[in-house]
Amino acid sequence: MNTNLDHLIKPLKTIAANAGQKIMEIYKTDYVVETKQDKSPVTAADQASHNCIVSALGKLTPNIPILSEESATAPWVERSKWQEYWLIDPLDGTKEFIKRNDEFTVNIALIQGHQSVLGVVYVPAMDKFFYGHREIGAFEQDASNAPQSITVRTTADSPVRVVGSRSHRGGSMDAYLYQLGDHVIVPMGSSLKLCLIANGMADIYPRLGLTSEWDTAAAQAVVESAGGTVIQRNGQPLLYNAKEDILNPEFLAFGDRSRNWIQYLSED
Repeated sequence: MNTNLDHLIKPLKTIAANAGQKIMEIYKTDYVVETKQDKSPVTAADQASHNCIVSALGKLTPNIPILSEESATAPWVERSKWQEYWLIDPLDGTKEFIKRNDEFTVNIALIQGHQSVLGVVYVPAMDKFFYGHREIGAFEQDASNAPQSITVRTTADSPVRVVGSRSHRGGSMDAYLYQLGDHVIVPMGSSLKLCLIANGMADIYPRLGLTSEWDTAAAQAVVESAGGTVIQRNGQPLLYNAKEDILNPEFLAFGDRSRNWIQYLSED
């Protein structure tokens, strides 16, 4: 795998921005909300973004396979042989899109050997990018401004800033917060939760519920490029394409490595 990650950043940002433009065109209309087989909502914006990204990636890197939320999942017998592939979520945060709160993203990640090595997260309604890979670090860029280097917050002072979902909350999260102690909640939708770990605006993101691999891959690359950590509750790294199903286990994302964030988890 000799893919030059630096050379991919600029075209990927263009692809994500073009997909974001397709999303925003629909965002401003009275679009129809449909329901997929898994009961999750979907709109024309999801498919429009998917078509835009898949077409452009096919031209940019014709030899690298693509896995998208809005396409049929490749059979495991085929996917298990992939050493490198694109993992995309054309519109992460469809519920936020429907609520019209602007907290939805376009996620494009490059996976190599079970790890997300490069990620571009674009926020169409804010015209903002988060992106990075481990060789160059992580960056945040607003509109036409120059990119700014970002790093995680390496010391989590009290109260701990906990970023949490606007659309998902449960008993496991409440139990974690109780054990954690003094904290403040930073509510946020979509993969922006991970991005707030990357830029130091939050200390810990406990995801104690199901997500899919395309939900997290791009932003995980940004977090880790910014010096952060994303681990499963057993302490092992959050990996990709390592098993037949595409569901993530529960995970924790954080910047302060000196603190044992796992200790606040309740027993299974």
